Amino acid sequence: MELIQKPKGTYDLYGHESKNLIYFQNLVNLLCEKYNYTFIKTPMFEKSELFHRGIGEGTDIVSKETYDFKDRGDRDMTLRPEGTAGVVRSLIENKLYIDLPLKTYYMGSMFRYERPQSGRFREHTQFGVEVFGSDDPMIDAEVISIATNLFNILGLKGIKVNLNSIGSIEDRVNYRKDLIEYFKPHLDDLCEDCKNRIEKNPLRILDCKVDNNKDFFKQAPLITNYLSEDSKAYFEKVKTYLELLNIEYTINPRLVRGLDYYNHTIFEIEADIKDFGSQNVICGGGRYNGLVANLGGPDISGIGFGMGIERVLAALKAENINLAGDNGLDIYIVALDEESKPEVLEMIQTLRLSGFKVDTDYLNRNLTSNFKQADRYKAKYIIIIGEEERKENIITIKNNKTQTEEKIELAYLINYLDERISDEHDEEL
Repeated sequence: MELIQKPKGTYDLYGHESKNLIYFQNLVNLLCEKYNYTFIKTPMFEKSELFHRGIGEGTDIVSKETYDFKDRGDRDMTLRPEGTAGVVRSLIENKLYIDLPLKTYYMGSMFRYERPQSGRFREHTQFGVEVFGSDDPMIDAEVISIATNLFNILGLKGIKVNLNSIGSIEDRVNYRKDLIEYFKPHLDDLCEDCKNRIEKNPLRILDCKVDNNKDFFKQAPLITNYLSEDSKAYFEKVKTYLELLNIEYTINPRLVRGLDYYNHTIFEIEADIKDFGSQNVICGGGRYNGLVANLGGPDISGIGFGMGIERVLAALKAENINLAGDNGLDIYIVALDEESKPEVLEMIQTLRLSGFKVDTDYLNRNLTSNFKQADRYKAKYIIIIGEEERKENIITIKNNKTQTEEKIELAYLINYLDERISDEHDEEL
């Protein structure tokens, strides 16, 4: 029988890497709680129309990368390729806009049919935040600070924000028209993707990795020359607030985002990671003030970002940053005979509920093999229970570091472990 393997562009996560993911998710939950952002979960698949209207028909995601399918009711469905459109749909459907501003965050799987490469998968896990109902540039700075503070806490170096403004919808209309006129004489020199983008999504031409070194490309008009006075003033306030937060940024007038719904502030965040190349960009986002109305909701503003967790974890690995550590077990318990197993089971339950990390033998190993297993688990203490311990209501406990062994009364066990394991933890810190 042929071995069934995982689909191309996906991966299995287990062992120490899974611990890093859990650590990252817990850190995100704690950080977002400090910022007063609430968790939101949306379906892993939605009606295709949601992403086609929300993201834009002219984007690479919709035209090339979405996983589209028909369900058994012959309805067009799509596995979510990004998080924002689904959150906006939930905002509208559940009337979450009644109490604004709404500050949310999400974590979950996203799906894009693209060429798999390091840090980029066809199914990836994304963390993102979305804020609705505030047109204050201070919230732009707050959203950016969530990502930069997260990266700083994780220990990534050289965190830098690439910043731009693509202005209001009106600013973009004027810029779009001139951009099309500029690139039309160079149509034959553009790559096939950019030829298709010129009418549907000309701003995406500026993000082309194929044509960006050509001379005519470098002379293309810049969006910053098309900003209205109001757009310029808004952008200046965003920069001022970032400076107040000591967030380093660089203005990149050619920065664009791959989705149609962006306007005003857009940004990408990168870290200085050796030999990471273009993967240095580990977060991106911006404002999308017209998206809620475009999807049938009220005319309220929005801003957010998304980051691929796999890419962040790969960056941490490249920098030799270990999130989860490996402190091992607190206690490994050995039953010397079958009659001791009920007492061992009760003890495991009591110790786990008291906050200790505990395990035991389920393979009926001999004592020597159990000691080796305790070493593999990096157990701080080994508890041994046999006939003598049961009769005298004691336990034999061994310090696995010093190899010293003593017998203590069972009733004193919790206090004994509290005193010693907490002291050892303080020494490690």
